Amino acid sequence: MQTIKDREIYKNSLAFAQIKDFEDPLKHFRSKFHIPKHTNGTDIIYFCGNSLGLQPTTYLKHVEEVMHSWKTKAVEGHFEGENAWIPYLKHLVPHMAKVVGALPHEITIMNALTVNLHLMMVSFYQPSSSRYKILMDYSPFPSDRYTVQSQVKFHGYDPEEAIIELSPDRGEIATLEQVEKVLEEHGGEIALIIIGGINYYTGQLYDIAQITKLGHQYGCKVGFDLAHAAGNVQLNLHEAGPDFAVWCTYKYLNAGPGNLSGCFIHDRHRMNPDLPRFAGWWGNKKETRFLMEKHFTPDEGAEGWVLSNPPVLALAGMRSSLELFSEAGMENLLAKSKKLTGFLEFLIQQLNHPKIKIITPENPHERGCQLSLQVQDADHSLFDRLRENGVLGDWREPDVIRVAPVPLYNTFEEVFRFADILQRCI
Repeated sequence: MQTIKDREIYKNSLAFAQIKDFEDPLKHFRSKFHIPKHTNGTDIIYFCGNSLGLQPTTYLKHVEEVMHSWKTKAVEGHFEGENAWIPYLKHLVPHMAKVVGALPHEITIMNALTVNLHLMMVSFYQPSSSRYKILMDYSPFPSDRYTVQSQVKFHGYDPEEAIIELSPDRGEIATLEQVEKVLEEHGGEIALIIIGGINYYTGQLYDIAQITKLGHQYGCKVGFDLAHAAGNVQLNLHEAGPDFAVWCTYKYLNAGPGNLSGCFIHDRHRMNPDLPRFAGWWGNKKETRFLMEKHFTPDEGAEGWVLSNPPVLALAGMRSSLELFSEAGMENLLAKSKKLTGFLEFLIQQLNHPKIKIITPENPHERGCQLSLQVQDADHSLFDRLRENGVLGDWREPDVIRVAPVPLYNTFEEVFRFADILQRCI
């Protein structure tokens, strides 16, 4: 539960929201994004950064730089110029490492999210006759579920028997106590724990460090899908110590639709060339990569899992947002995020509407900026009415609206106006 110390003192007024925006030290970052417009010409209240982040205004500039280099240098663009393509990741990795709390050599950017999850399971899901089960979070994102099911089948096991899914024990929430209970009962049978760092549906933030510690105590490998966590909450991956993590970059990281995925492999696996993996040319040791040798020698750290040379056009767009994250600072963004989300929670509670229930944890340390609002007897027509009134959130069947005020570009006034529009639409 929140303590008085955790709470911001809020007021239910437009004037209060406008004062908070005036005092906001990050307010100028909003102008660094393209905000979609409503049919009446005003800015959309865009609370859907948990599905697709907005486009940074410098996005096109970085993409055009790559296009110009291709146009004028052709193949030599791989090696020539400040933004040469082969070392292009050097522009991104330091920024990304700060966002997720990792050492630079522990991360890379490659492939799509589900592809990376499959690649990580090749390395870290090594079932045996006695230890073959996988523990997943409650109500995981479908892609995670399909990935795990297919990996289990590939190894010859029945998903119904081999996959354990956490059960909620506090409303819609599966607590750390529930994780402990499952491990006490099945820990010796579990080969891998794979948890969504933030549950996409409820917005619950799992305790990454504690789950990792528990999993390792029982001899399990531990990994996280941080699609809804990266760029949203404080992540200290190196310190927390999971074996691996993956995340997409098109939600809170604003890298563009379907863009590449981040991948973390903990430092303790850095010098283990015998760890199983699917290999590709670009994961070979840099010093011998262009010798085209017969045998694969993995590069150190996360880059040893890279399959192909980097798609620079995709990376160029990502560069814009990561530079903004570095400029703003994760600590500052998180401080604003807690205030924005707390204000949203306060206003929803002030509505005191009998049909609205917040299913996201009340404790700000157990969530990010997303609040999931369960609306009794609602259907998609409610979401349509919100859209007609200039609000773009996210609808999840059967009756949940996910709203995510993002600190890089959303405002307190937008939060206030959303609550007013929600009340009128219901």
